[in-house]
Order: sequence, then C-alpha cells, then structure tokens
Amino acid sequence: MTKPGGISIHVFDVSRGVAAVGLCVELRAPDGKLLASGSINAAGVLDHPTMRGEGLAATGIYEAVFHVGDWYRAQGMAVPHPAFLEAVSYRFGIADLAQHYHLPLKMTPWGFSLFRGGA
Repeated sequence: MTKPGGISIHVFDVSRGVAAVGLCVELRAPDGKLLASGSINAAGVLDHPTMRGEGLAATGIYEAVFHVGDWYRAQGMAVPHPAFLEAVSYRFGIADLAQHYHLPLKMTPWGFSLFRGGA
C-alpha cells in the first residue's frame, strides 16, 4: 500500500522533551502563496487540509516557516529579543506529488534539526 501525497509537519522541543503545542507554522507554495497557517496541536503536528495533500498542485520549492522565538517566549523561557532563533525557514523540494513528505523539526532555543522523515 502506498502512502497518500501530502505533507506532515511535526515539531518537538528536545530541550524540554515536549511537543511544541501552539507554535505557529506557515506553509508557502512555490509561487509564494500561503497554503497553510496554524498552530502545532497536542500531538505535535500541524493539522490542516493541505497536510493531507489538498492544495498541493505543483512540484517545486515549498517553504515552511516556524515561529520559534515567539513560541519560546510564550512558554516563559528566558530567550532574548530577538531570540537566537526567531523564525526558522525551511525550503524543501517536492518532485512527486504522489509521495508523502514528512518534515520533523527538532528544536531548542539555540539550534534545530530539520529533515525529511519517514512517517
């Protein structure tokens, strides 16, 4: 069985071992159009119809923007303003709309890891 196309975004604060509930994420299409905007839910994912493949009509370079600095400040973390990581922008290519692209972000106030996962 093949996985349906689409994008899944999972965000986890590895400095505290928690899902980044409430972190704002934006997803833009290759033409710059805003496809999705929302907050990470209790499961640590961005739940939006685009994540299930709706609205993904073109191959190309997409961009996800994670508003890390605002999220850490909202959590009461002592991060400066501007934070070392204010917004993390991740540009990634979608070459096959039938494939699923899983994007896990593992972060701390001082660093992050983004990659194509296998979920």
